[in-house]
Amino acid sequence: MKNDKKGNQYRVNEQIRVREVRIVGDNGSTVVPTRQALDMARQQGVDLVEISPNANPPVCRLIDYSKFLYQQKKRAKEMKAKQVKQEVKEIRFGPQTDDHDYNFKLKHAKEFLEQGNKVRAYVFFRGRSILFKEQGEVLLLRFANDLEEYGKVESMPSLEGKKMFLYLSPKKAGVAKKSQQKMDRERREAEAKEAEKKIKEAAENTSETADEAPASGGLFANIKGGDELLKKLKGEQ
Repeated sequence: MKNDKKGNQYRVNEQIRVREVRIVGDNGSTVVPTRQALDMARQQGVDLVEISPNANPPVCRLIDYSKFLYQQKKRAKEMKAKQVKQEVKEIRFGPQTDDHDYNFKLKHAKEFLEQGNKVRAYVFFRGRSILFKEQGEVLLLRFANDLEEYGKVESMPSLEGKKMFLYLSPKKAGVAKKSQQKMDRERREAEAKEAEKKIKEAAENTSETADEAPASGGLFANIKGGDELLKKLKGEQ
């Protein structure tokens, strides 16, 4: 048995004292007496490593134990690297924050959410400013509305002592939801490009000029929206 520098994290070879084990490998699995499994390990110059002790019978692999530990460590490292570290970023407001300060903090909140972090925004009421708690709530709701493309509200504004909190969590990492205005604009641009493409194709496939085209529309009569395309073509020439 190879030296176990990690301690008894897994039972190996003679440490496995059950009557039989299930050997798993590239060719499937098979249940054999533990003594036979140990003989197989010695013949292959590897170790009998118990990887699932709670199974019935326990599941083992025939593998070099040092190599097995290295693979486990490598896999754990890769999984840790894939995990996105999420932090909670704070944004503080006063109950009468001006537009310049508001927009500045809004910009930072967008960046935090795009990076996959949560945002905890709060309005701090100092002294008699607690009288403006409704104004603070309106501010936080406006803040949430302005960030709807980047984050979703975890909890509505709530007063805790002298602070009113709003919690936002990021939407899908690195992907902000498109606003309706942006989607409408992209749709109009796509329609304009498609119309331009049809005009060019029509112009290339006919020997008639726009001025000589028949009143019925000629080639354009067979195209959906042909009258409009004809008008655009005449307008360009």
